[in-house]
Amino acid sequence: MLSASRRWLRRNKTPLAVGIGVVGAGYVVTQYVLGKISDVRERMSSDRIARENLRRRFEQNQEDCTFTVLALLPTATDNILAELETERITFELQQQKAAKLARGGEPHPSELGSAPPSVTDDDGRSMISLQSESGIHASQLAIPPVSATGDGTQDGGQAIQKSRKSKLQLWNDLKISAITRSFTLIYTLALLTLLTRIQLNLLGRRSYLSSVVSLATGGMEQSTISLENNDDDNPDQAYGNDFETNRQYLTFSWWLLHRGWRQVMLKVEAAVKDVFGALSPRDDVSMQRFSELTLEVRKRVEGATEAERQAGRWLGYLLPPKEEEDFVLKESGMTTSSSSPPRVAESAPLRRLLDETSDLIDSPPFSHVLTLLLDAGFSTLVDQKISQQAFKIPPIPEVGDLEGSRITEIVDTKPVKLPIVLATVTRQAHSIGNGVPNEYLQAMEQVRDLEAFAAVVYSSNWESEISPMNDDGSISLVEPTLSEAITEIKEVESTIPEGNMIAQETVEEMPIVENAAAEKMTDPDEKEVTGEESILDVGSASNFESAWGKATETSEAATETHEAS
Repeated sequence: MLSASRRWLRRNKTPLAVGIGVVGAGYVVTQYVLGKISDVRERMSSDRIARENLRRRFEQNQEDCTFTVLALLPTATDNILAELETERITFELQQQKAAKLARGGEPHPSELGSAPPSVTDDDGRSMISLQSESGIHASQLAIPPVSATGDGTQDGGQAIQKSRKSKLQLWNDLKISAITRSFTLIYTLALLTLLTRIQLNLLGRRSYLSSVVSLATGGMEQSTISLENNDDDNPDQAYGNDFETNRQYLTFSWWLLHRGWRQVMLKVEAAVKDVFGALSPRDDVSMQRFSELTLEVRKRVEGATEAERQAGRWLGYLLPPKEEEDFVLKESGMTTSSSSPPRVAESAPLRRLLDETSDLIDSPPFSHVLTLLLDAGFSTLVDQKISQQAFKIPPIPEVGDLEGSRITEIVDTKPVKLPIVLATVTRQAHSIGNGVPNEYLQAMEQVRDLEAFAAVVYSSNWESEISPMNDDGSISLVEPTLSEAITEIKEVESTIPEGNMIAQETVEEMPIVENAAAEKMTDPDEKEVTGEESILDVGSASNFESAWGKATETSEAATETHEAS
């Protein structure tokens, strides 16, 4: 029996070996394929979690920007309202009106139908309000003859002449103050919105990089920008976890809230005087005329052509000059009387953040987005509020409103007296600065390019974060493990909601961080290289602008293709 089995094995040795080999190879291949499938599933799950995490971070960052603007805006609003006291001028006009009626006894018959403007509304939004539907009647502006004063003496005539001049001057001051105040608030709101987006997205980028490094090294993820000092015992606070740097950087919005708005106001006021100076309170103003005058003011402030707008510099309104940076830190409460004042020049991370912010503000995309935000703000003021409240134009129904009427009534708008328009403009100043909800901020946030700009800021210039600058101005290179951990950053294009094509295409053109880090690490013995004065060189700025330009061109091409189809 045993010999028969041995003979059978000898005869079938080769087939058995082949069979065993095939079975073994099949088992190995099967295990390999199953392992690969498991790896792919794990990677897909990890990528999905990373994309969702990055999307959540970006969206949360934009919500933080909105709440930050709403928290900071009242400070600038209070300063602007205190400087341009439209209500005080209105009160003086009311007092003069009352004094004239007291001197003349019974009012002139033509004035019986009009009433003096009230100074304050019940809700605290002190404005010019009118009892009659037509607003301040033109006869209010008429100056009665000397004989109407009752005594007819020479002293009375001189007093009336003085009152006449003062009243006309007050009306002119009211006109300039009301228009300048609302326009200045719109400019301040747009500038504050963009500055806040830049600041929080730069810090959000650093915070995200910190979380990637923390996950790669086995640490706990920090999902928010550090605004509380919980790391006093940790000297190594790189990539956005430096509490003091974040706090000092965010306080530089103090310049716009306390100094920059005044420069904006002076520029707007000069333009308003040139454009609206010839208008008299007796004049009738049409909706088209007021829109044209508003556009003329914007041309004088921003520039009449695209080239002039690109050449305009808004940096001085948003950030202080370098010699004033330490003053801003002191005035914003960064120091106490017992502590030495901080110096920006001694903080390399803060210097890098300020330099990058300055480069972003001076970039053409900033000017482009600012123009779109101002378009939205002035459109809300002129095309919605003034047209509906002053000219009684019914609102235009939204496109695609199936529940509304298919027939839109065309209203023949008639010119109205300038004081009626001024009443609406004056009321809207409080809505721009303190409105809850703030319709002007909501209109600006609907601008697609604003979110695209935030995405570009969030996803560009990673090299400066991977290669942080030392206190002596040199650049320290990161370890190779960080380059491997940074692969998650490539998924940043998924942070933008679907439909925002400009942001999608812009982020897809972001530089690959691993390649930049790998190129710098070719020589393992070379640990640092000499740094430039500014962390953003010409090449970095060009990459930012070219990414924005390519994204815009791609979006325009896609839009044209969609319209053609």
